[in-house]
Amino acid sequence: MTDPWWIDEEAGPLVRPYALTGGRTRSSGDHLDLIAMVTTTGEPPGDANIGPEQRRILEIARHGASVADIAADVDLPVGVVRVLLGDLRDLGLIRVRPPAHVAPLPSTSLLKEVINGLRAL
Repeated sequence: MTDPWWIDEEAGPLVRPYALTGGRTRSSGDHLDLIAMVTTTGEPPGDANIGPEQRRILEIARHGASVADIAADVDLPVGVVRVLLGDLRDLGLIRVRPPAHVAPLPSTSLLKEVINGLRAL
């Protein structure tokens, strides 16, 4: 018989991450960048076989959100969120836009020249 002193009723139901992904640790979402923007492509069909976590992800992504923001909002590990996002992308329910390419940083020698020029003023 289990001791009731360690049970926390305020914690709610406990679902292990592997149960949310069907035991999978890899999907087509494995290579999603943390700052990639996720948006929905429309409303999921009523007969779509998606879980409550994926429905919550769709609600968040309706206005656009990064992978990291979605993981924080649904309070799940990033690896689990990537698997769920990969499933949603495979179903055509979301669109993932990779992060914008940032111009390369200037070289160290150029920065030193600028600093020396400012000091000369």
